[in-house]
Amino acid sequence: MAKYIIGRSPALAGEVAISGSKNAVLPIMAAALLTDARCEIADVPTLRDVDVMCGLMRGIGARIDARCGGVMEIRTAGIASEEVPNELVKKMRASVLVMGPLLARTGRARIPLPGGCAIGTRPIDLHLKGLKALGARIVSENGCVIAAAERLRGANVYLDSPSVGATENITMAAALAEGTTVIENAAEEPEIVDMVNFLNKMGAHIRGAGTDTIRIEGVDRLGGAKHTVIPDRIETGTFMIAAAITRGRVQIRNALPDHVKSLTAKLRECGVDVCVSDDGIVVDARHGVLTATDIKTLPYPGFPTDIQSQFMAFLTTVRGSSVVIENVFENRYMHVNELNRMGANIKTEGRVAVVEGDRLLRGAEVFATDLRAGAALVLAGLSASGTTRVSEIYHIERGYSAFVEKLRGIGADIVRTEE
Repeated sequence: MAKYIIGRSPALAGEVAISGSKNAVLPIMAAALLTDARCEIADVPTLRDVDVMCGLMRGIGARIDARCGGVMEIRTAGIASEEVPNELVKKMRASVLVMGPLLARTGRARIPLPGGCAIGTRPIDLHLKGLKALGARIVSENGCVIAAAERLRGANVYLDSPSVGATENITMAAALAEGTTVIENAAEEPEIVDMVNFLNKMGAHIRGAGTDTIRIEGVDRLGGAKHTVIPDRIETGTFMIAAAITRGRVQIRNALPDHVKSLTAKLRECGVDVCVSDDGIVVDARHGVLTATDIKTLPYPGFPTDIQSQFMAFLTTVRGSSVVIENVFENRYMHVNELNRMGANIKTEGRVAVVEGDRLLRGAEVFATDLRAGAALVLAGLSASGTTRVSEIYHIERGYSAFVEKLRGIGADIVRTEE
């Protein structure tokens, strides 16, 4: 079993470069299914989830060649099947993103219900609602969803909640639909903007990405495109918090400061110095006493749910009490028990957690229950006395590229072992 072995680290110092965004590259890869022409994607991160998506797309006939430097070439001229391999879909929720492109391209898609991190019930009903509005016939059979349509047609789609995945799936399907589609109450995340930029390079006519209303003028055909994936804002935030929790100073390169404004504001409220420049983001927590603040997770541009657990680990080390309210996923406090095993004092009731700060964390045997919870435990281990052993690290490696190497590069005491 692979583990991370973490010792109490000195104040982190130096520079770290952020990889391409996991949550942007996966829908961009899926979007390549909309054309039979060659697509080239740069800054593709080395992640388990990317490997799963590659396997899934190859399973339906795509040809994918990965080159050094994070460049990926995708050709989907020979789609052999509209049925997605079951064993891969269950490993990653983002697998459902191939449904819209497959349906638009081939007229049919058969997708097993997706898996991924167990952080709450994340049904795909909004995906299906949007595809139905575009004219798809959808049935459920033996744990699979089957969608079919001779030709999708534009429609007005109102999402009951701003789901990122549903916004992406409906947008991709509508790109090849006949007529105009308008998605209202759409998600506004930067990863959606990045996917739409890729689609427009392919010849799509899409406006409004990054706002709550997206307008798609369907086209008959899409071509190939070259695209560079945006930096990962969650990885950026994780390293910002790593600097803060160890009371260090780290310069973060290849980051987009606008994408982490909410985290920047909260770190500054705690007394951390965050400086934004053309060279990236400098986080300096070496001076002064850091104090508590409250956070409430919200869809973008609010505080990200994917940063909540890492920030909670940081809050255990600052002076005062903090209140955390999780508004996005109902089961995203699974890291709390693990942090408490390390000496934290966190109490939860429903979606509310109260964090008593100024704790001296102690190393312990802990388990990564999901991707971001695992990252939180790594950060806690960096500031804890003794040795922390984090198991089930495959969760973490789904979403962080060269995590150990990057942390070691700025002074962290962490190794990956096979036990």
